Amino acid sequence: MKNLKVNFFMNILLTLSSIIFPLITFPYISRILLADGVGKVSFATSIVTYFAIFAQLGIPTYGIRACAKVRDNKQLLTKTVHELVIINLIMSVLSYFVFLYFYFNIDRINNEGLLFLIISSTIFFNLIGMEWLYKSLEQYTYITIRSVIFKFIAILLMLIFVKDIDDYIIYGAITIFASSASNILNFINVRKYIDFKFNVREYDLKKHIKPVLIFFALSCATTVYTNLDNVILGFLTDNATVGYYNTAVKIKSLLLSIVTSLGVVLLPRLSYYVEKKREDDFIHLTKKSFNFILLTSLALTIYFIIYAKEGIYLLAGENFIPSILAMKIIMPTVIFIGLTNLFGIQILVPLGKERVVLFSVIVGAVINLILNFILIPIYAHIGAAISNLIAELFVLLVQSYYLKDILKKILPNIKFFIIVISAIFAAFISFIIKLYSFSAFLSLMLSSILFFITYILMLKVFKEDLYIEIESQLMMILKKKIKK
Repeated sequence: MKNLKVNFFMNILLTLSSIIFPLITFPYISRILLADGVGKVSFATSIVTYFAIFAQLGIPTYGIRACAKVRDNKQLLTKTVHELVIINLIMSVLSYFVFLYFYFNIDRINNEGLLFLIISSTIFFNLIGMEWLYKSLEQYTYITIRSVIFKFIAILLMLIFVKDIDDYIIYGAITIFASSASNILNFINVRKYIDFKFNVREYDLKKHIKPVLIFFALSCATTVYTNLDNVILGFLTDNATVGYYNTAVKIKSLLLSIVTSLGVVLLPRLSYYVEKKREDDFIHLTKKSFNFILLTSLALTIYFIIYAKEGIYLLAGENFIPSILAMKIIMPTVIFIGLTNLFGIQILVPLGKERVVLFSVIVGAVINLILNFILIPIYAHIGAAISNLIAELFVLLVQSYYLKDILKKILPNIKFFIIVISAIFAAFISFIIKLYSFSAFLSLMLSSILFFITYILMLKVFKEDLYIEIESQLMMILKKKIKK
């Protein structure tokens, strides 16, 4: 079994690469393509996402759990992977047919035909990539190295080929390369873990249909309220408005990648514990995950609400001033989504309670849909941000209700007061930078140093459990290296 600490470290590196990549590229891209060009690519990506979700059904999440349960048996693992790939292949073909129908019959799509065709290649790359298999086997070292290499190549390609506002199609193609090209390596490398000998007579596709459809419904509902904002904005407003909103969402997504980094690693391990009936280990891991999410999400949310203006200026430039208020509004969703990722993906899914997750997401999707149609015509991207915030809150409330028994075992061990006081005090100290007229870069650099050093010191003074544990482990590692 893979070392959980190594997996977490590798996923942190992967997360950092996912943060550094847009921090390098987006400030450059936003100033070249402006809100209109960024909006075009964002709109196309949002539309194609629906077809990609349809093509994959619920396999990206279900596949991790299904393969994790049989990963110790190569024959059963091979059989499971083959069955899921066949289902994925059938749905991908159907998805492309539906996509082409819309492509030829909707002007808003056909007018940017080449861009949409390029973005739609994600459907094919998802099919051959089988990312869920590698995650189920906890191959995070491979995943990280591979991803970092392709992101680095993509940065070079953007700097070389994206030179003016008309290069948005090239930008779209490079984003696909950055996120999907590594799937080709996945396909080549998969022979190490499964056999390629197909035996159709032994396959049992039916046993996967019900859980896959549940995860598909979950993916659809999640996609509705995470992408619908961009889609409705694209149809009811203009590309620039989509660009303003997408910029705020991009910063939120970067922060979420930090908050949810541990959850990606824990899903296969928690599924394994459930399968082996190791309840104590299951609860112990979820406690640590909850603590980690609260420590990171609360601090990041408070900091970036205070410094939203500087964040937007640095990432996108002064042309994206309308993004600032939208960013402040959606920042609390970093906390909400962080917790729902824990409750839904890390607890309910391994326990086989996908229907509860589905119900919570449907509630969020319905609320988001209604509020989007009410608020976007009036407030445009600000209305979309409000809708998203309220929808995420309701998803969290529904999942919390169904997990109240498990939460009773987790919450008493979390020092909420210490974490909140530490974050508030750090915010107060960092606010001093607001009194001076520094550049956006200098303001963020100085304020973030003040904020997070103060936050860490406060956690140390109050002896917050998870921080003390992490600090002691780091000190042990350091002492071992010094001895060597």
